[in-house]
Amino acid sequence: MKPSLVLKMGQQLTMTPQLQQAIRLLQLSTLDLQQEIQEALDSNPMLERQEDGEDFDTSDQMADAAEKGDTAPTHQDSFQESSVATNNEAENFDESDWSERIPNELPVDTAWEDIYQTSASNLPSNDDDEWDFSARTSAGESLQSHLLWQLNLAPMSDTDRLIAVTLIDCINDQGYLDENLADITAGFDPELEIEMDEVEVVLRRIQSFEPTGVGARDLRECLALQLRQLPSHTRWLTEAQRLVNDHLDVLASRDYSLLMRRMKLKEDELRQVIELIQSLNPRPGSQIEASEPEYVVPDVIVRKHNERWLVELNQEAMPRLRVNPQYAGFVRRADSSADNTFMRNQLQEARWFIKSLQSRNETLMKVATQIVEHQRGFLDYGDEAMKPLVLHDIAEAVGMHESTISRVTTQKFMHTPRGIYELKYFFSSHVSTAEGGECSSTAIRAIIKKLVAAENAKKPLSDSKIAGLLEEQGIQVARRTVAKYRESLGIAPSSERKRLM
Repeated sequence: MKPSLVLKMGQQLTMTPQLQQAIRLLQLSTLDLQQEIQEALDSNPMLERQEDGEDFDTSDQMADAAEKGDTAPTHQDSFQESSVATNNEAENFDESDWSERIPNELPVDTAWEDIYQTSASNLPSNDDDEWDFSARTSAGESLQSHLLWQLNLAPMSDTDRLIAVTLIDCINDQGYLDENLADITAGFDPELEIEMDEVEVVLRRIQSFEPTGVGARDLRECLALQLRQLPSHTRWLTEAQRLVNDHLDVLASRDYSLLMRRMKLKEDELRQVIELIQSLNPRPGSQIEASEPEYVVPDVIVRKHNERWLVELNQEAMPRLRVNPQYAGFVRRADSSADNTFMRNQLQEARWFIKSLQSRNETLMKVATQIVEHQRGFLDYGDEAMKPLVLHDIAEAVGMHESTISRVTTQKFMHTPRGIYELKYFFSSHVSTAEGGECSSTAIRAIIKKLVAAENAKKPLSDSKIAGLLEEQGIQVARRTVAKYRESLGIAPSSERKRLM
């Protein structure tokens, strides 16, 4: 066959840049969306934040008049209906009222906080027991930097300081010394003539640092260091030290009968000794949080009003945007200059960006409303009343594709009276019940957690026994499934849950 040119007609689905932008904004989390909005504000002069108390009508009217080449607005643009911020709740802003609230000059003997309320003036006093400065600091600190800070306060020679820095570098995030002292000693310059005894002495100095138990070489030494720091009058301290030093392996195997015989203690006495050991921290390094704290900002707020569950967007997390009326007034339709073309393109992008934000909020509201409609039992009674729910159910209810529902529910959070949950938390698989119904996996996990919490500590429930108890409630679950749900809840096997209680 000879190559030839053929003209054909066909249809093809093409994603416009505006649609791509809407989809990208849809899958962003609240924090990422705020960053995206800030970048749009920095790059597009037509966009600006809508502050509280400002009149929103004038911006769209001026933009509409500018599009028509008029000097004054003639009618309200339809763009106002698609904007994120509305003027229903906005109040008229009076500059005279604002100027009256600010005095012309401040007295020389007063501070700014005496007249204006700031965030610092709202901080609780030092006498408040609930005040926790560490919980309100955002900068994380590594364990190594925390130990080096204490090392700088400790008087020691240059050689000992070199040894201490080397030892601190060998301590992992859990607070344990990873390297062997012999290997550490061999790693120093032979001209320094550092012996292992010197390294061990410096290690003892580091083990006196905070957090207590840091620098230990194994669990036994870590617990012994923490017991050593307790007051001498602590009850059962001597027995706890003896148990850690001589019988820690027996305690790990939970052979309490053998432990009582070896330590010559009664059951109640051994229980109190074990409680003292359990109050210690086997991972002291975990007390120092190196990573930055991550804050969850809910996208949707759910509350109950007059026996009805109401869903609303978190307006505080969504900055309100509008078109800058001054810049929009410079745009003229008949002008084809480069500056006017640039401003017209920026105005078009600003409108599309605000429209995409509104589309994101509307889709999020539809999905959240349907989720609340399906999971009213969870909101009223807790996890045990969670119903099975999949993406297809919500997609059918809102008339969208499952992929869109997946984007909406990813990294989006809902604030409920029971806590803050990711939207994906409300989706779960199901198992069949004896009556022919369905039970969600979330409800089964809640039931398992409840059964374990109420079990006899001396004879904990095995996975087979839990499966049998679930079957008595009409829930048909295999033992392997119970084990999988138990592990996802962080519950140890029955052999490790045995306690002297």
